[in-house]
Amino acid sequence: MKTPFLAALLLAAPLTLHAKPKKSDYQRPQTTVSGTYKAGPVWREARPLENLPRGAWWSVFNDATLNKLQLRATAESQQLRVAVARFDQARATARVARSNFFPSAALNPTAYHQKTSGNIPSAFPLNGMRYEGWSFDMPVDLTWELDLWGRVRRHYESSVEQAMAEAAAMQNALLSLHAEIAQNYFRLRALDAELVTLREAVDWRKQWVTVQKGRVNAGGGSELELAQAETEYAAAQTELAALGGQRAQLENAIAILCGADPSSFRIEATGRALPAPPTVPAGLPSDLLERRPDIAQSERLLVAATATLGVAQRAWFPSVKLIASGGFLSGELSSLFSTESGKWNLGPGVSLPLFSGGKNKANLERARAAHDEALALYRQSILTALGDVENQLTALDTLREQSASQARTLAAAEKAARLAQVRHDAGSSPYLEVIEANRTALTVRRASHQLAGQRLIATVALIKALGGGWHQSLPVTIPQQTPDPATKSNAEKKPGVLKRIFGMRGEG
Repeated sequence: MKTPFLAALLLAAPLTLHAKPKKSDYQRPQTTVSGTYKAGPVWREARPLENLPRGAWWSVFNDATLNKLQLRATAESQQLRVAVARFDQARATARVARSNFFPSAALNPTAYHQKTSGNIPSAFPLNGMRYEGWSFDMPVDLTWELDLWGRVRRHYESSVEQAMAEAAAMQNALLSLHAEIAQNYFRLRALDAELVTLREAVDWRKQWVTVQKGRVNAGGGSELELAQAETEYAAAQTELAALGGQRAQLENAIAILCGADPSSFRIEATGRALPAPPTVPAGLPSDLLERRPDIAQSERLLVAATATLGVAQRAWFPSVKLIASGGFLSGELSSLFSTESGKWNLGPGVSLPLFSGGKNKANLERARAAHDEALALYRQSILTALGDVENQLTALDTLREQSASQARTLAAAEKAARLAQVRHDAGSSPYLEVIEANRTALTVRRASHQLAGQRLIATVALIKALGGGWHQSLPVTIPQQTPDPATKSNAEKKPGVLKRIFGMRGEG
C-alpha cells in the first residue's frame, strides 16, 4: 500500500513545488508621460517628496494640533477600518488560492447498520442471499490537482494581485483621510483668523455706537450717523454668528473623520495668522507611476485581470488529479484495524472538457472584456493623476500671485480707513466715508486670511496628488488602530505575514 502511494507523491511533488506564481502573461502597457509639467517653473527633483517624512507628511506644517489629529484618526477612523478589513479579506482569499497547490485530505468515518436486498441485480445468482449487520468504514481520501498547464498558478496570481490592489487601496484611503483632515483643519484655522478680525471689528463698532449715542445725547451728534453705526454693528454681529456656525460644522466633520463623538470633540481656537505654506517639490510626471497608490491599485487590478484571462484560456485543457483513498472497512468493530480490513486505491483522474454549451467561450470573452476594462482604468488613473498635479501646481501659482497683490490691497485699504477716520474727526468728511473705508478694510483683511488658508489647502492637495510619503518600494504596512472589542478578526497583526503567505513585503 505504501510503495505506490509514496511513489506517486514523489512524482507529483516536483510539479507542485515548482508551481510558483509567474507573471509571464503580464507586461506593463506602454504609457506616454511628459517629462515636465505644463504649469510654470516649479521646483523639481528626480525623486519627489524626499523631504517629506515617510508616512507622516503632514509634519512639514509644524503644527502640533494637526499632528495629534492625524494620529488619532489613524487609530480610530471607521473609514480606515473598512479599508483594512477589505485588505484582510483579500489577503485571506489569497491564502485560500494558495492552498490549491497542496493536496487535500479528509477523514470520513462511517458506522451504520444495514440490510441488503436479496433481489439486488447481480452478475451471478444470489439465490436470495442477503446481508444484515454493521458496517464500519474508516477511509482517508486524498485529492491533488497537478498544475500541468498553469491554471492554478494563474488563479493564485490573480488572488495575490487582488490582495496587493487592496493594500494599495488601503494606503490610498489612509492618504485621503489624512489629506481631508489637514484641509478641514486649515479651513478651520482660516476661520479662526477671520473670527479674531471680525471680533475686533465688532468691538470697534460697538465702541463707535457708544460714542455716537453720547454725541446725540449731548446734542452735537447726528441721528443718521447713530443709525449707520448701529447698522454696521448689527451686520458685524450677524457675520460673526455665521462664521461661528461654519467653524462648528468643520469641527464636527473633523471629529467624524477622527472617529470621535462630535458632541464631546473640541479644537481650541488659536487666533494666530496662518503661516506661509512649505515648498513641496513636484518631481517628474513619471514618478507618479510609483508614488500614487491609486495608480498602483489600478495596475495590480490589471495584472489580476491578466491572470484571470490566463485561467479562462486554459479552460479547454484537461485537468489531471491524483486521487487516492485508503483506510479500513469491516463488519465488526473489533477487527476494523486488522490487516485483513485494509483497503486502498490510487490513480490519476483526468477530466477533458468536450462540450459545455459555449460556457468556456463566454467566460473567455468576459475575461477579455474585464482585462480591457482594467487596462482603460489604469490608463485613466494615470491621466487623472497628471491632471491633479497640474491643477494643484496651477492653483498654488495663482494663489501665490493673489497673495502678493492681496498684501498690497490690504495695506492700501487699512491706510484708507485711517485717513477716513482722521478726516471725519476733523469734520471734513461724513461718517459714511468712515463706514465704507472700514467695511472695505474688513473685507480685504478677511480675504487675506481666506487666501492664506487656500494656499495651505492647495499645498495639502498637491502632496496628496503626488502620493504623499508613500512609494511602491516601501514595505506594506497596516495602520496601527485601536482594537474594537466587537470585532471578530484578530486586531493584532504579526510582522512578516505578507511575505510568508504570498511574497509581499512588509507587515501584515
